[in-house]
Amino acid sequence: MVKVGVCGAHGRMGAQTCQAIAGNPDTELVAAVGSADQASSFAEVGAEVVVDFTVATAARTNLRVLADSGIHAVVGTSGLSDDDITALRDSFTRSHCLIAPNFAIGAVLMMRFAELSAPFFETAEIIETHHNQKIDAPSGTALQTAQAMAKASSDWLADPTLDVRITGARGARTESGITVHSVRLKGRVAHQEVLLGNDGEMLTIRHDTVDRSAFMPGVILAVKQIVDLPPGLTVGLETLVPF
Repeated sequence: MVKVGVCGAHGRMGAQTCQAIAGNPDTELVAAVGSADQASSFAEVGAEVVVDFTVATAARTNLRVLADSGIHAVVGTSGLSDDDITALRDSFTRSHCLIAPNFAIGAVLMMRFAELSAPFFETAEIIETHHNQKIDAPSGTALQTAQAMAKASSDWLADPTLDVRITGARGARTESGITVHSVRLKGRVAHQEVLLGNDGEMLTIRHDTVDRSAFMPGVILAVKQIVDLPPGLTVGLETLVPF
């Protein structure tokens, strides 16, 4: 039985995480606090793992406290910068920290399929669509997908656009040459398309999250298996998903 705390429990993802943990026979919910509450309370109740679904400003403080307390952290909070990642690598020496841009198993597979496909195509673009309350762009999933594709292939054709009539019309071009477009709409949850094209053909890899319950199997997997990860910081749920 893994003793689990949740930070950000009053938000939509946090509340659903609390329900999933409380309903799983292998996990026990020992504490559920809001984004603004002190993470130090988790040590007092004996939490072994804490799931953080807050905002970047709160997570920076929470995760530092968890690292100092030797508590494992599963992080779904978006908007953490490269500097934040570096700081977390330095902080988590007594316990493990897993940051996952996306906890949906299908999304992990989508990213893997995109990585496998990258070397066979000359052009690629990513379109990610989220609900209109998501404050960061592009999404962590889109950034991780672009990074994985860039590692698999560095041979992308240059953007042929010469006349951009509205700034941003062509999206944001990553250093690798892969363009990312971010859409924010009411009625959406989390969706991503990876478009890859060659002369005469196009491959579309798409994942749709229509309900936040899709993230819960990945969260539970991370909570139960984080102790099996290498010491320190791990980025991406794919480490725990056998391909």
